[in-house]
Amino acid sequence: VQLVESGGGLVQAGGSLRLSCAASGSIFRINAMGWYRQAPGKQRELVATITNGGSTNYTDSVKGRFTISRDNVKNAIDLQMNSLKPEDTAVYYCNARARRRWFDVEGDYWGQGTQVTVSS
Repeated sequence: VQLVESGGGLVQAGGSLRLSCAASGSIFRINAMGWYRQAPGKQRELVATITNGGSTNYTDSVKGRFTISRDNVKNAIDLQMNSLKPEDTAVYYCNARARRRWFDVEGDYWGQGTQVTVSS
């Protein structure tokens, strides 16, 4: 399973960015997909997740500002980020929990990461 992210960049505080991630390759089923981020000197943290049924979960610091959405046909997710703050600066990683074949154990797959920088 390959995950390709796009949409990062530099934005001023209060601005918006939209991240996209598409999965491809040998895929039997993708369950949850989501976005994680890692700032310099910090551990990777969950930002938002979405199940294949559409249930979402957000870390408290982004609630009301970020929205995750999913296209199950395209195996893709987006993250709309509004009212960005300097503390949102990080490398953002796409994640998918998927099975490549019907008899495989579910595994975690990661994208290469995309940089989001919010200037004050």
